[in-house]
Amino acid sequence: MDFLQIIRQIIISAPAILIAIVFHELAHGWVANKLGDPTAKLEGRLTLNPLSHIDPFGTIIMPFLLLILTSGQWVFGYAKPVPVNPYNFKNPRLGMALCAAGGPAANLIVAIFCTIITKWILLPLMGIIPYFIFDPLILVLKSTIMINIVLAAFNLIPVPPLDGGRILTGLLPLKYSELMERIEPYGSLIVILLIVTGLTRLFVLPLVKFFYSLLSLF
Repeated sequence: MDFLQIIRQIIISAPAILIAIVFHELAHGWVANKLGDPTAKLEGRLTLNPLSHIDPFGTIIMPFLLLILTSGQWVFGYAKPVPVNPYNFKNPRLGMALCAAGGPAANLIVAIFCTIITKWILLPLMGIIPYFIFDPLILVLKSTIMINIVLAAFNLIPVPPLDGGRILTGLLPLKYSELMERIEPYGSLIVILLIVTGLTRLFVLPLVKFFYSLLSLF
């Protein structure tokens, strides 16, 4: 990938990544607040301002490195985790599961919204909107759909501290839930090993295909 291609891909991917991670983290905090935990609200995380959610490595450095190393085929990022205090919930285990589910759910909603804009608003205006406006908009929307779908699918991998692991921890019987909690300190290492070995694709790709099939309904 040459320099101009890298710049072009950054221009297309950067807004999509920011949208995906901001709505993902905002949703965690919003669900927590609705369930009785105001921690995220008190720390100023219930906002669409990207500066409140950006993690220097996960939001900027890692996506940029992935962009270069994979020639734009795999771009991924993350934001600062939203603080949640489960002891503010009436049912801490269920509350954490619902908070965890909020992130991927928000990404799917964003993907659906962008699909509707693309299919029902922009495409019918093809030839009417000038190409120098139409083409970049389509590329950014398609990138936003793809990144939100991939982020949702990846976060649903059932290994804590990913959202899928937290959902599973909250829904399993207590003895199995405690086992998941014991795994969590090693969860990040497990996820890295899954990525390095390519095993994440066994879970993520089928889920991505399923989510895209859902988008075809809109």
